[in-house]
Amino acid sequence: MKKIVIIGAGYSGILTAKKLAKKFKKNPDVRISIIDKNPYHTMLTELHEVAAGRVEEKSIRISLKRVFAGRRVDIVHDLVESVDTSKRTVTGKKGRYDYDYLVMAAGSRPAYFDIPGAQENTYPLWSYQDAVRLHEHIVNCFRQASEETDGDRRKKLLTFFVVGAGLTGVEMAGELAEYVPVLCEVYEIDREQVKIVNCDFLDRVVTSLPEKLSGKIQKRLEKMGVEVMLSSRVVEVGPENIILEKDSQRVSFDVGTVIWTAGIESAEITQKTAKFLPCSGRGRLLTDDYLRCEKDDRVFIIGDNLCFTPPGENEPVPQMVENCEQSAHTAAENIYISITGHGKLKPYRPRFHGTMVSVGGRYGTARVGTAKHMINLPSFLAMFTKHFINIVYFFQILGWNKVFSYLKHEFFTIRNRRSFVGGHFSNRTPSFLLVALRLWLGVVWVYEGVMKIVGGWLKTPKLEGFFGGAYAWFEAILNKTDAVTAATTQAAADAVTSATGAAADTGAAAGTVLLDWNILGIIRPVFVSGKSLAESTLSDFAFKLNIPIVDWFVSKVIMPTDWVQMVMQVLVVLMEILIGLSMIGGLFTTLSSLVSLILLFMFAATTGLYLSNIWMVFAAIALLYGAGSIFGLDYYTTPLLKKRWKRIGWVRRLYIYHD
Repeated sequence: MKKIVIIGAGYSGILTAKKLAKKFKKNPDVRISIIDKNPYHTMLTELHEVAAGRVEEKSIRISLKRVFAGRRVDIVHDLVESVDTSKRTVTGKKGRYDYDYLVMAAGSRPAYFDIPGAQENTYPLWSYQDAVRLHEHIVNCFRQASEETDGDRRKKLLTFFVVGAGLTGVEMAGELAEYVPVLCEVYEIDREQVKIVNCDFLDRVVTSLPEKLSGKIQKRLEKMGVEVMLSSRVVEVGPENIILEKDSQRVSFDVGTVIWTAGIESAEITQKTAKFLPCSGRGRLLTDDYLRCEKDDRVFIIGDNLCFTPPGENEPVPQMVENCEQSAHTAAENIYISITGHGKLKPYRPRFHGTMVSVGGRYGTARVGTAKHMINLPSFLAMFTKHFINIVYFFQILGWNKVFSYLKHEFFTIRNRRSFVGGHFSNRTPSFLLVALRLWLGVVWVYEGVMKIVGGWLKTPKLEGFFGGAYAWFEAILNKTDAVTAATTQAAADAVTSATGAAADTGAAAGTVLLDWNILGIIRPVFVSGKSLAESTLSDFAFKLNIPIVDWFVSKVIMPTDWVQMVMQVLVVLMEILIGLSMIGGLFTTLSSLVSLILLFMFAATTGLYLSNIWMVFAAIALLYGAGSIFGLDYYTTPLLKKRWKRIGWVRRLYIYHD
């Protein structure tokens, strides 16, 4: 039995465990364990959003049990205290764990640089607990300030310093500046009374970006009401003050909150291990080309713990998420090769694609591309890229479950327009307002099905005349022939498209073509009226999608055989009646809405849809989500079905559920 132990369930650790589990899926002789002090994975890059109240705290917390559901990975909830590479053991508070291969992925912690009072008197932002604690503190400051009668005390409560103007610092300052007006409105405090300062000993913000972009970020912060203090070194932090030094002069500021984002160093266990393994500054461990410790080839180092300088580079790889992802892939591959002996070890050759910074939920900047060609993105594209990359990462971690949750938190329930698309996707419409629409759509679908039964759809083949008549009617208008009159009688047979009798009395010359596009020979949307434009009513306008593959299927598969036509007719009638009953009862309304859209698309691609009935498309879209949860059976069945659905093994393994 080969044992692989991974210390840390951060970005790199969790990806390494998943990749190894996939590689050794059919090999029971390999045991994979991941050890972390928390039973969850934290989205560290989104901490500022929770701290400043943009999203709920659960949005950055991902259960390890869910991540590894159905996978042969042992989740160990323990705090690692020591590593013995000679005995190949890992010791935690709760037990000792033997290994054949060890992966150091313990991550980082805040660095305080021996500044007096920094650790004791500041609020760090480097864990789930940090974000929750800081959010509660910020809200409490405003709550207390609203009740405070002493002016000096009130001013101090409303003064916030963010130390560090790197990626985390400017993102925290931007989020806080965006959150402050919301809190000011809630607690009836003037915005001018709140002071936010972002300070750093460097001469510009986010030095990993070009100077031009740094300038844009600083201007945005200042526009949001943040005072940016650069070339200002923190020399001491007290319980209610902070001392900065600039140009050899020290100034003390009264402050209620100091948020510490001034830098990171390796986690405590990594620093302990660095005492007997080769390392560099801040406890980062040195590796060879294959991410193995220089002193022990059974120990792999990844993520923030890694100190590796790629060939041709002058600096070690940065401590960023992209390095975590890529080093996890290389380490997993090389551990697999080391155990199985299949293939040659792969050298670590990371390719980083840039840096993205969000200053609040509405504004961002990015520099992306390849090592040889980078471009700057404007705010909208930068924010779009950031969210897209997050979604890609979530697909790797928790699939649809987390992607759905992310979209919900970031767009569909976001309040106060704190998104780069504003609040356009998050305005809430009470579900009970959709009840009447749901009932009416259901009644219409039942009516259409019943009328088809009355018209003999369950007795004799009807589709040849049904499709042929509609096709001839459209072609007559498009080609200005006299086939309109002859064709309309059959076209009118479809109760859903409702071709009007008025068109039967109209010659081809009366028809009007409003749209006729041929898009690459793949699809041809057509929009016509059976009358002249001046005489047309809503029921005279019709829309059709000519799709060659659909036309082929109808002519070659359905039309030649009567029994195939009958099967299709029975299916259409059953679908219409079942959709209608489902809508009326409010049962499985999401599924019914999807089937409605599919059925309406089929009609649009064969007989066409008249404008008098196209409302059904938009009604089905409006009823897609949660329409049956009010005055419908979904109120009772959906919670039960969701609970049972996510208990199924393959569903949990594929993450095809949502909470």
